[in-house]
Amino acid sequence: MIFSGLFFLCVFLPVCLGLYYIIRNRTYRNWLLIIASLIFYAWGEPVWVSILLLSTGFTYYSALLAEKHKGKTIGKAALIFSVTGNLLILGFFKYSGFLINNINSLIGTGIKAPDVGLPIGISFYTFKLISYLVDVYKGETEAQKSPFKLLLYVSLFHQLMAGPITRYKDISEAIDNRVENFQDFNYGVSRFITGLGKKVIMAGTAGKITELFMGTDYSRLPLMGAWFGILMYALQLYFDFSGYSDMAIGLGRMFGFKYKENFDYPYISKSASEFWRRWHISLGSFFRDYVYIPLGGNRKHRIRNLFVVWALTGLWHGADWNFIIWGLYYFVLLVIEKAFLIKLLEKLPGIVARLYLWVATLVGWVFFYHNDIGQAIKFLWIMFGTAANGITSPELSIHFWNNAVFLVIALIGCTPVFSVIFRKLKGEGNRGKLIWFIEEFGKPVFNMAVLVLSVIFLVGQSYSPFMYFKF
Repeated sequence: MIFSGLFFLCVFLPVCLGLYYIIRNRTYRNWLLIIASLIFYAWGEPVWVSILLLSTGFTYYSALLAEKHKGKTIGKAALIFSVTGNLLILGFFKYSGFLINNINSLIGTGIKAPDVGLPIGISFYTFKLISYLVDVYKGETEAQKSPFKLLLYVSLFHQLMAGPITRYKDISEAIDNRVENFQDFNYGVSRFITGLGKKVIMAGTAGKITELFMGTDYSRLPLMGAWFGILMYALQLYFDFSGYSDMAIGLGRMFGFKYKENFDYPYISKSASEFWRRWHISLGSFFRDYVYIPLGGNRKHRIRNLFVVWALTGLWHGADWNFIIWGLYYFVLLVIEKAFLIKLLEKLPGIVARLYLWVATLVGWVFFYHNDIGQAIKFLWIMFGTAANGITSPELSIHFWNNAVFLVIALIGCTPVFSVIFRKLKGEGNRGKLIWFIEEFGKPVFNMAVLVLSVIFLVGQSYSPFMYFKF
């Protein structure tokens, strides 16, 4: 089941919300969320619920041992055992085939890779469980005494499939003592609709344009066609994943949970370092707090630590070499920035720094998109004019002008321009009345229009899962 599916929008969510607010008891509400979340997760392939329950179960007992015997051998063993166990489960389902295929290619063996699927969301809930274990062992949060409340944290359908990677210590209080009110509910509905529009309208449209220029016969692709295609892919990625995050945050707020932001307009950044402080914030903070800093952070072996983090970041996104290359590409870029480029960029006009970021990011997305490294390199050659079939083409001109308005809207949508204007309008007198009118009438009308338009788009679409589900 997905947030942008008609069944979820028209049946699952209304029923879940209705029952939730009919029930007044907090314990029963929590049980409703657990049951609803497990149904949500099991909708496509029920067998994967067993993996979720297994991981949660042994993490629960390991955390109790780690807390009780903190600093002792048994406490450390419980921590290591559980973290290793979770990583082994993730590794088996996500990386075993990749590892075996590479061994076969390297030494010529014929080992058969296990034919297993990838449980949706396993990368996300595995990291949630690991963060919980480490935080318990470090004394930053208390171990949850109820296995069902821990299961609630892990399985909440709001952020189970594709994040954000919510830490237990950030919502532990809300499990027992959250407060639901009309203001939060209203905000949650508005935020959810914003995310729905991003996914269905913006990402869906950008994705269809991307398919015209990427993954096709590159022997006919002109230089500007390559840039247009990868630009549309960049927009598709942003609106798809930030849309999911908006929907998750909105859903959480409807049920009394407040999740941290996961995107902060990353495409307005002036460097790759800034970009990764704004893109997929929960993943970046996880690797910073649980990998980079424990390895030594900036204090010692900084280059090595960056290498490990970015190799793992790439590998986390997918069991293929293109993702590892994509991660190491950012490792090299960040090392160069830390060495001298950041100081140079700070002296340049903002538009030049942002242009650098866009070019650097689009080059990275080429590797992210192509599982075939040869195709990625061929595409890059076209982008930079070495193997392009001319500068432009009649087909490109048609598609560009047909989608020029969408492109402008999408690029503006990647910036905080409207929120900045809104903040500046706040004040006394006529400005204050304008803000009141926008909040009371303009925003509800806009939300309703986005919702109706999204449903219309969905009626004519086939199944379209969020792109980060495969990670």
